[in-house]
Amino acid sequence: MFHLAQEDSDDWWEVEALYDLCFAPGREALSSYRLRDDVKPVAELSLTVRDSAGILAGAIRFWPVQIGSSVALLLGPVAVHPTRQGEGLGGFLIRESLSKAKEIGWDRVILVGDAPYYRRHGFDPLKGVIMPPPTNPDRVLGIALSEGAWDGVTGQVNRIGEA
Repeated sequence: MFHLAQEDSDDWWEVEALYDLCFAPGREALSSYRLRDDVKPVAELSLTVRDSAGILAGAIRFWPVQIGSSVALLLGPVAVHPTRQGEGLGGFLIRESLSKAKEIGWDRVILVGDAPYYRRHGFDPLKGVIMPPPTNPDRVLGIALSEGAWDGVTGQVNRIGEA
């Protein structure tokens, strides 16, 4: 049995430790982290999942970004503790958070990730949307949470207010 909850300030360092465990050293040097500098994650969509003993099993965060005059959510990171991988928790976090994002009025989500994995959750390659270098353009994926949400949205992805 797992418990899904909104991440709170008491969870921050534990979630950071999970991300450190799951991702390569230097993860914060990735270009997507430049879009997160000095920006708070979207609290309602930053979720944790804990097992029945209260041990952190996974976490997901989202950040607001700007693409031209449009706004989007940047998904990431999403991580599942190595001892819990293969149980569907990553997909659970993605599905639950995307449902919540749509519910609270977000229209589009972008991420940098593995297309075969994220296609299972409805993400497709985005053409004409440019993440800061040195991002591989084939790994820039998006999902529309409302009909046509990505139509006409192109350009450089920036921190909110820097378009």
